Amino acid sequence: MPVKTSGSSDNPDKLGLIAGMGGLPLTLAAEAKKMGHYVVAIALQPPADESLKPVSDEFHKINLGRFGGLLSLLKKLSITNVVMAGKVPKTLLYENKTTIIPDLKAVKLLFSLKNHSDDTIMSAVVRELEKKGITVHNTTDFTKDLLVTEGIMTRRKPTEKDLGDINFGWNIAKKIGGLDIGQTIVVKNLAVMAIEAIEGTDQAISRGGKLAEKGAVIIKVSKPQQDMRFDVPVVGIQTLRSMNNVSARVLALEAGKCIILDKEEFIREADTTGITVVGVKKSD
Repeated sequence: MPVKTSGSSDNPDKLGLIAGMGGLPLTLAAEAKKMGHYVVAIALQPPADESLKPVSDEFHKINLGRFGGLLSLLKKLSITNVVMAGKVPKTLLYENKTTIIPDLKAVKLLFSLKNHSDDTIMSAVVRELEKKGITVHNTTDFTKDLLVTEGIMTRRKPTEKDLGDINFGWNIAKKIGGLDIGQTIVVKNLAVMAIEAIEGTDQAISRGGKLAEKGAVIIKVSKPQQDMRFDVPVVGIQTLRSMNNVSARVLALEAGKCIILDKEEFIREADTTGITVVGVKKSD
């Protein structure tokens, strides 16, 4: 059933999709349209491209730094319901100072924050949207079929040693998430090889996998008290390829709180490369 929205009077099912990079915006757009929504994609550039254009009912793009411009665009389009999907690497704050020129609204927002952690920035963005009468929906409202299920999802099962590494690393990953550092850690032989920080999951896997040499266990979890409106953990084919490049062989994902893109293809790829994928459910 469609998520209940109170869109503009001319189109009550109009949904604004504020999109970053990666496959999640494409998947979410397709799922939202199946649910009966009129999808208006707004690509944040950088890092988003125009791949959403053919799968959306309307397509717009706006510079990442123009937060005031985004609010104005939403008002102009009579959008009162939005969902956010896709990664916006925080490294863009440091690497693209000539490409991303913040408008006055963005500058005021950034200077008002106590720090520049992901949760702090995104919570402030959501508050500003809500002040304008815009409802921000959970990403998972449109991706329920893609959520990780509990149990072993691949032909290869985890060994006792693998399970030991998962149990060892789980609480550590949760604590790192609680500190808003990252959501992924790399473990081998009951030792942490790498934790994800600003560089992202794939680079953390590469760094930790090289240190482990082979057989590393990758653990990806949601943050304690995860806000499902943003920064929901996502894995896809590229995650498996990053693992295979360093001979990492186990991927443990939090069941019910992590999204798998192209789920059927993902499991086939994991089976082909001999990677174990397991959904784990534990209380925070």
